[in-house]
Amino acid sequence: MRATAIIPARFGSTRFPGKPLAAETGKYLIQHVWERVAEARRVGRCIVATDDARIMAAVASFGGEAVLTGAAHQSGTDRIAEVVRGLGPASGEIILNVQGDEPEIEPAHLDRLVERLEREGGCAMATLATPFPAEVDPGSPDRVKVVCDGRGRALYFSRALVPYARDEALGAAARLLHAGVYAYRRGFLLEFSGWGPGRLEQVEKLEQLRALEHGAAIAVEVVARAAPGVDTPADYAAFVARWRQERR
Repeated sequence: MRATAIIPARFGSTRFPGKPLAAETGKYLIQHVWERVAEARRVGRCIVATDDARIMAAVASFGGEAVLTGAAHQSGTDRIAEVVRGLGPASGEIILNVQGDEPEIEPAHLDRLVERLEREGGCAMATLATPFPAEVDPGSPDRVKVVCDGRGRALYFSRALVPYARDEALGAAARLLHAGVYAYRRGFLLEFSGWGPGRLEQVEKLEQLRALEHGAAIAVEVVARAAPGVDTPADYAAFVARWRQERR
């Protein structure tokens, strides 16, 4: 089965306005993301979902596919759900949600995510996680932690340092860094987008907790590393530097 990948992208980022159209590499940032996602062998179709005509035009300029959505969505998941509803059954049974600020996403990791959801018949969705890199502070509330059960399914996601460790060596081994890439079963995605924000979701500001609060199982596929995303202009400058270094 091949998935439909949808990349939500909006112009009005608080920390980095116009981020999808940054182009110091000679390519738009959204183009880097689209090309990486399109390389995944388990992706059959790749669509940018945006509420901005400038992003639509940029995607058309490099031959990508984009859909114009409403501007009032509170999350990327809601934006994706609008696209899936519009496509109908043509969207396929598995939908990938890849953020528009992940220009170094590993195509092989997306393949693994799709394959994991296919195998896990009891799971409504799947996501990626990785062991904490040595240079990343697990105590930062900007780094979301996920704790899993023995089957590799999510027990909880938190901005807090979970699990609490009486013995930090044991805590570090049990703690995973969440990478915000998701695969959903189509029917569940449409149902999920119709639910109101959950209590824990509102406390932590983590949308995936809504699924857990409703009793949905989330499979967590652990990969060796997670590509750094681009949240700020400084992050983008670091990406450009890496991109140029690789081409020397």
